[in-house]
Amino acid sequence: MTTEIYLDANATSPVLPAAIQAAQATLLQCFGNPSSSHAAGLRARAVLDEARSRARRVLGAGAGRLMFTSGATEGIGTAVLSALCAVRERRAAGLSCGDLLLYGATEHKAVPESLAHWNTLLGTGLRLQALPVGADGRHCLATLRTLAPHTAFLCTMAANNETGVVSDLDGIAAVLTETGSAALWMVDCVQALGKLPLALEHTRIDYAPVSGHKLYAPKGIGMLYVREGAPYTPLICGGGQEAGQRSGTENMAGIAALGAVLRALEEGTTFRSHAQLTAMRERLAASLRAAFPAIVFNAPFEHALPTTLNFTVPGISGKTLLDLFDAAGVRVSAGSACSAAKTAPSYVLLAMGLDPERCAHAVRMSFGPLADDAFIDAACTRIARCAQALAAPPPARCPVTGSGESPLPKPACTASPAPCDLDAGELAGFLDAHPDALLVDVREACEHALGTPRLHGRAAYSLPLSRLPEHAAWLGREARPLLFFCRSGRRSAQAARFAQELGHANVRHLAGGLALLPPH
Repeated sequence: MTTEIYLDANATSPVLPAAIQAAQATLLQCFGNPSSSHAAGLRARAVLDEARSRARRVLGAGAGRLMFTSGATEGIGTAVLSALCAVRERRAAGLSCGDLLLYGATEHKAVPESLAHWNTLLGTGLRLQALPVGADGRHCLATLRTLAPHTAFLCTMAANNETGVVSDLDGIAAVLTETGSAALWMVDCVQALGKLPLALEHTRIDYAPVSGHKLYAPKGIGMLYVREGAPYTPLICGGGQEAGQRSGTENMAGIAALGAVLRALEEGTTFRSHAQLTAMRERLAASLRAAFPAIVFNAPFEHALPTTLNFTVPGISGKTLLDLFDAAGVRVSAGSACSAAKTAPSYVLLAMGLDPERCAHAVRMSFGPLADDAFIDAACTRIARCAQALAAPPPARCPVTGSGESPLPKPACTASPAPCDLDAGELAGFLDAHPDALLVDVREACEHALGTPRLHGRAAYSLPLSRLPEHAAWLGREARPLLFFCRSGRRSAQAARFAQELGHANVRHLAGGLALLPPH
């Protein structure tokens, strides 16, 4: 597949062309320091002020503080520091403010990690407790009603990054009001920007971090809203930039790019409406049901963002699905990108009470509000091809050796030397130097069914990693140089070690796999 269908927008998004242009113009023409008083500085200051004004209108910030940050993690850390410093001061003054740091059980890990860090560092001695969610992924308001009077700081999110579940923020606010809770309240708005209406000044929310790269701005730029009158302590001190709220010379290219995204949100002609996005999700869901009849969706659509689908296919591992989609050029994920390398079941789905097996094999598809019908059409076509590939029978005979199955014990690979890595830039030279080299694609049969690539015009044999032990005798006597490759380089490294264990003297594997090769 030469065209990529990117369905992992909750992890990050491509950059809006207008945002790229705005960043480039700032780098080339408005590169001055916005704190400088000369003309170059004043031009940069104008870009900064315009972006902040747009952000105020889009977020409905009113008279609250609104500063640019490096992203949501910094915003979360700043909010937590501010709240805990305020709690410490209140206690020192003999005021009662509760002893709980309460956070949603499905929060991004940046929240409980930041809470634990600052609670220890500041010596506030508060008790961290997760607020449970129901099977629909929404916070348990009955539990909140019990805990709110004892809560010093409450952290929830507007919409969940794994499931897309939209929190009942009005319900949470009502509980805090009804119980007379003095708790400070942070709402992670990362997945809300551009997908949910925001009018922060008319809410009880004290802190709201936002990250630009989830909505077509570059990585490294975000914002933090702080309600007027809410306590605030700077996380970064120094030269007094951002009116002393966040020191450090501003990331002007990032701010200009984010400003372009905010302009598009304000103008309302660039991004799809909620109704259009909902129709797109229904089309994706229908194609998934047709491809995988046993599919179960892990969050109710009526309470979720229209841009997110989280599902499990009983009987098919999450890894198999991820590899299959990736082979088809469809980029999806197993959940939060921050924990993608971990093999544990999703803590978000576990908190919703789902079966651990179902949680362990969940897949997330997410798209942004720039998606159009042509994009969804292409995605549905690829999904159908994935189903066809999954149903394709594995080859009865190995295409390299021509032999059938003759299982042999797999050698222990723990003591073998590391195979010789070959990166993408070295590939052409290796193939020129070794015209007789045998290229072996060790992806699984369903991935092969979606096409085996040619490397610099050279054909490759398909021999799944799971079937290598069946052909150990051939590998042990094969004299030609061997080059193994797969999607990411992990399976090819195992294959190369296996061949080395069998005594093969000239083995390579493509480090980084097909993912690092330039598109063809």
